[in-house]
Amino acid sequence: MPTMKEAASEFLAKKRIAVTGVSRKPQGHGGNVVYQRLRQRGYEVFAINPFAEEVEGDRCYPDLKSVPGGVEAVVICTRPETADETMRECADLGIKQVWMHRLNGTGSVSQTATRYGREHGITVLDGGCPLMFGPTADSGHKMMCFLFTLAGKVPKKV
Repeated sequence: MPTMKEAASEFLAKKRIAVTGVSRKPQGHGGNVVYQRLRQRGYEVFAINPFAEEVEGDRCYPDLKSVPGGVEAVVICTRPETADETMRECADLGIKQVWMHRLNGTGSVSQTATRYGREHGITVLDGGCPLMFGPTADSGHKMMCFLFTLAGKVPKKV
């Protein structure tokens, strides 16, 4: 079982990443913050929202299978109930890296999605935020990583 840091490093080594749940109303929405930061850091990032054609000035896709050329990894920033469906789609598409975003409450983490993903050979990062690690991190997110890891909101192993 890899450590969270090892799994995060492997996840962030991917260059084509989809973010589900990016909102048309970006203010205060975690998915939009993740999307923006990944884009700023040079990732080829794809917004997924079945109810939007455009977010953050970019084309938005209704689902993962609609992204031309596919993606290597997915950040789930939706309600936990939606994470189950997304995880099944990831398994169907052969996506092997999935991060379920969580800082407060349950975030996007679904235990059934975690279990399903792992049973299908997917590395599931079930908590925390990709902006807390590696090339996407800033000092504020690094501090949150430390504090939320202590509080048990960021898993130590995945």
